[in-house]
Amino acid sequence: MRVSQVAHAGSPLAVLLPGSGSDEVFVRAALEAPLRAIGLVVRAPSVRPGPGVVDGYLRALDEAAAEGIPLLVGGVSLGAQVAARWAAQRADGPVRGLLLALPAWTGQPDAAPAAVAASATAAAVRQDGLAATIASTRADTPGWLGDELARAWSRHGGGLAGSLEVAASTPGPSEAELAGLRIPVGLVGLRDDPVHPLPVAQQWRRLLPRAALVTTTLAALGQDRATLGRAMALAWLRAQRADPLAPG
Repeated sequence: MRVSQVAHAGSPLAVLLPGSGSDEVFVRAALEAPLRAIGLVVRAPSVRPGPGVVDGYLRALDEAAAEGIPLLVGGVSLGAQVAARWAAQRADGPVRGLLLALPAWTGQPDAAPAAVAASATAAAVRQDGLAATIASTRADTPGWLGDELARAWSRHGGGLAGSLEVAASTPGPSEAELAGLRIPVGLVGLRDDPVHPLPVAQQWRRLLPRAALVTTTLAALGQDRATLGRAMALAWLRAQRADPLAPG
């Protein structure tokens, strides 16, 4: 996948939030360079692990909005869901577009695979401890992903269980909220990730009036983290040309 070098006057700021149990290190590694190549300035706020993790995400978005500059928001998994809902509740706000990767559920989490996985991991951490949970997860997870989870979870430390519990219970945007977002939306889904099922991203694409969906694979991401960012950059470029009146 190639993304052309595109110059954007004004260099819009893209505030991008990580998924549950992840962190800003992964966001920068996966997204920053490809988005910078199309003229965006990426800000990946630091995670504050624990029960207030989502509140920290929302504060970061509010602070960026208060700067009064061209603004895109988004993120990965939980970060994408928090950003989309935040933007939907501020229809007259400063957001010019959304950059969303790996949405995991719409509305209430219910039995969504990502919510179930987050709850199970939190329970394991509380029962067995962080080190044992990391070891068992690495044994059952592809090498690169196990390494990435171990790195990020170690950074969360004692706050990991609280972070995951909040993530598992945080609503995503409702169908009505998605349908009301009339700004361009670059959307990325994975074709081989059971935790973030592609049908969720496809549902968001149908509901969002002006979205473009680009898919890649977890396997490709394992070879090159920036695969995710290149897919997001391409989706964003396509979304800006999307006809809001065209059928989804």
